[in-house]
This record gives sequence, C-alpha cells and structure tokens, in this order.
Amino acid sequence: MRALVAFLLVLTGACAAPHQQEPVRLSADLVSPTDVTLRWDGRDPAAAGHVIEFATEPGGPYTILGFLPLEQTSYTHPDLIPHTTFHYRLRPYYGQASAPVDVTLGGGPYPEQEPDWSQPRTIPGGPRGTLPTGSGEAAPADLKVSIAQADGVAFSWTDRTGDEEGFLLENRPAGRPDFHVVAALDPDINAVGLITLPEERHAAYRVRAFRYGPPSNVVNRTTGE
Repeated sequence: MRALVAFLLVLTGACAAPHQQEPVRLSADLVSPTDVTLRWDGRDPAAAGHVIEFATEPGGPYTILGFLPLEQTSYTHPDLIPHTTFHYRLRPYYGQASAPVDVTLGGGPYPEQEPDWSQPRTIPGGPRGTLPTGSGEAAPADLKVSIAQADGVAFSWTDRTGDEEGFLLENRPAGRPDFHVVAALDPDINAVGLITLPEERHAAYRVRAFRYGPPSNVVNRTTGE
C-alpha cells in the first residue's frame, strides 16, 4: 500500500462475517534468522481477499502487512528486528467493488490544486450510506477521477454502506491481469488522491467498501541474530 494514503495500519479488533466455509490454518517458518515465511490453506470463496497482520505482543495491537488476493497462499516478512517474537494472523475481508474507471496520465495542463488535495477526506453534503457491506447493491457508486498533476490522480465516490470498516482503493496497471490494493482508508471517506508509480500511467481503478472476517489461528516465531 502507498504510505501516503494508507490509514488502516493498526487494528486490534476482529469482526464476524456472514461467510466462512473453510477455516484458514496459518503456519510460520523462520527461513533465515530475520525472515519469516507464512503459509496458509483454506479460504472462503465469498471473500474478496485476505489481510495479513503482525504484532510484537501476544494480544496486539496488530499492524497490517498487506491486503492479498484470495489466490495467494504465502507471504514473507523480511528483515525483521533480531531477538524479537513476532505474532501473525490472517483475516478474510468482504465487500463489493465499484465499476472500474480507466485513467491515462497525459502531459497537462493541470488545474491548480490545494496543498492537501491527496489527503483522505469526507466530502460533506452527499448521501449517507445505509446498506450492509455484504449486500449486492453496496458497492461504492459514481467513482469520479480527475488528473491532479503529472503523476497524481484524485478520486471521489458515493458511499452506499452504513457499516463498512474502511475502503480500499485498487488498481490494475495496463498489462497486468488483476487488481491490487494501493490504499486502505478509514470508514466514511469518499475522496482521496494518489501519487502514481511510473508503471501506473495507464491503469484501471476501483474502490471497495469492506468488512473483516474472523481471524485465523495466531502463529509466532522468534528471530535470531
């Protein structure tokens, strides 16, 4: 996730979700003195993906390492602090994504922007979402995109959910087969900006309201020298 707009970094709770067909079993291996590889099996096909988290205390707080596609079944946490115990868990997340919008960055000119144009915010005056995140009509609507600068894109959308735990901004650069998460945002946010990478000059974007599912078992490993 882009550090500029990734807000949901520390999370301590877990919530129930309406789906959980196959319990996830998480395992961890210390593959070098300071690298841990996590593997898991079992998944709920209704989930949109998984989020992998770690903590350095048994009860948390947990910090998000990444939002991962449902098909991914391993993750390596590299270059860890020596002589430290790391605790890990995996959670599914659920929710509907908006229709994608294609964005091509060009050569300008660009409108003058406020200094904080890229900051996540709630635009006042819009309709207040009331739908449950898991319902079929709950995807964010009216995703709008504007080119803010040579490498910057501004997004806004209509929030239709009343119980989301956050929003995910996802993109699919040209030539890539799948969407991936580029920003995690707090509940009720309906506008944000993104500074793009060179390979994202032409990409499709979408936004997803989401809720977390129940966590997997917790595993831990202690790093060496």
